[in-house]
Amino acid sequence: IVMMKKYELTQNSIKINNKTLYQIRVLKNFGSVKKGDLGGYIEAEKNLSHDGNCWVFGKAEVSGDAQVSGNAQVFGKAQVSENALVCENARVSENARVSGNAQVYGNAQVYGNTQVYGKAQVFGGAQVYGNARVPENAWIFGNAHVSGDTKVFGNAQVFENAKVSGNARVSGDAQVSGNTLVSGNVQIYGNAHVYGDAQVFESAQVSGNVHVSGNAHVYGNTRLGYIPIDFDCDFDPYEALKEILNYPEILPVLLGLNKNLDKLISTIPVSYTHLRAHETSLHLVCRLLL
Repeated sequence: IVMMKKYELTQNSIKINNKTLYQIRVLKNFGSVKKGDLGGYIEAEKNLSHDGNCWVFGKAEVSGDAQVSGNAQVFGKAQVSENALVCENARVSENARVSGNAQVYGNAQVYGNTQVYGKAQVFGGAQVYGNARVPENAWIFGNAHVSGDTKVFGNAQVFENAKVSGNARVSGDAQVSGNTLVSGNVQIYGNAHVYGDAQVFESAQVSGNVHVSGNAHVYGNTRLGYIPIDFDCDFDPYEALKEILNYPEILPVLLGLNKNLDKLISTIPVSYTHLRAHETSLHLVCRLLL
């Protein structure tokens, strides 16, 4: 059985990076398009499947070895190039760019001036928009939203219902999940994990093996992860206290002479499984002294 093609390449063409792309025309009704409608531009038929309801609309472009398949849609002035894959029910629109070996699939949406490239993946019901950048091996999935001037890179993952915005940076092997809100100039990196209903904002940094969870709020210029004490494992409180005393900036906290207790003690990489959301740094100091 020979399947009837759903579109053809026309003689209308444009030049992009020394490549010639041809405007496509619908040959039969399917999805939201009708026979005779003009679509966007592709370099060759390998770029757009004849199966499913996938389509390239308007001034959108698909080139190189990129593939659009399933019920995916590329529209606006979006560009899909190199070896990128857009499939299933994904949407790539406005001025978004998907390139390299990146994949956008499921019900994911990539729009605005977003760039997804490298081996990055955006899938599930995730949305990436604004001026966000998602390169390298980063994954955005679940119902996560990544927006603003955010950059998620390295092996970092943002998933579940997490929202990352502003000028935030999530990198390394860091994970942001749950109902977390991350915004501002925040940096989350290393093996850090922010989850639950936690919020990290302003210019805070979370790194190392730190876990921030519950209803915890980390903000201002707080640094979690700089002093190398691991509170994620069993430890001798007296030995830990002696180690803390090696850092003179902590002494005013122990003496009760500094009003910014929470900000100072937050320079220690404390998991919020140990420093719980309802506690302050004074609770931690008291527990260490017991």
